[in-house]
Amino acid sequence: MSVSPSPTGSPPLPHAGARDVVAALEASTWAMAAVVGTMRDALSAPLAEVLVASPQRSAVLEAAGLLSWDGAVPVPHPSLVPADGPLGRSTVEARLSSLRQAVAAAAQDVSAPPGGGWAELDDEVLLNQGRASAATGRALATRVVPGLPGLAERLAAPDGRVLDVGTGVAALAVALARELPGVSVVGIDVLPRALDLARGELVEARDVADRISLRRQDVAELAEPGVYDLVWLPAPFLPEETLVAALPRLAEALRPGGWIVTGTNPPAGDPLRAAVDRWNAVRNGGNTYDTDRMAQVLAAAGLDDVRRFPTVPGGPVLVAARRPGA
Repeated sequence: MSVSPSPTGSPPLPHAGARDVVAALEASTWAMAAVVGTMRDALSAPLAEVLVASPQRSAVLEAAGLLSWDGAVPVPHPSLVPADGPLGRSTVEARLSSLRQAVAAAAQDVSAPPGGGWAELDDEVLLNQGRASAATGRALATRVVPGLPGLAERLAAPDGRVLDVGTGVAALAVALARELPGVSVVGIDVLPRALDLARGELVEARDVADRISLRRQDVAELAEPGVYDLVWLPAPFLPEETLVAALPRLAEALRPGGWIVTGTNPPAGDPLRAAVDRWNAVRNGGNTYDTDRMAQVLAAAGLDDVRRFPTVPGGPVLVAARRPGA
């Protein structure tokens, strides 16, 4: 099939359908910006006031199906209503981080080697992503720990110890220390810049800072047998080779009867989401294991009683497994 040259001699325009798809994707980016901006503003003012105060932004939300009106009263979609308190702030931080990472990916030279990971992201992205993990820390302490046999009692003991792998800016460690009074948390990371940011964050967390210690440590080289009652592992952020090497060491680092809890991504529900997840994992130096695969490798590492804890619809699933023994 041939294409006739245009009358002006310029290259033929792409098919209108292709332009429509790209334009729709670009509009979706702006719609997401409207969502994040609205939710951020609603952290410090009533949502109804925020929606009325920015009519152009609210019109974008309305066009996206996230807002309707009852006369002059805005009626937001439930997904637009921010959660109360720290959870709402963590949600905003997570979505800001995702948008910033997408912009970084768009600007990245295609010839640059993949897998540069978190070291290539600026401090603001590290802080956004790290602070978003505070919500996971609270969910871990308040929902998961009570559901794992014997763990709450262990962490209530004077020698209760938690290992936070890939601690980043230590937001999850701070959340755990606040929700589990008396527990000691060790945060490890391979990125010195993240640990520097974490130390700055601990200055603002004086109430628990004395129970949190930070150190530079490659989890694949961890050698602390029988030390921890709980290990937190954000599995998607580790390269596959690191994850494979680390799991036996993490299992050994648990006290008998202790638990490892891993953050995982559920199997993607559509091809676009699956492709985005894979791209994001490679860019961040991570792996593509989903919840099902993670449950399998935990069992293969000699852990038992594998359990799953969904978070929000379509969101991460926490997978827990226990080291056999007393």
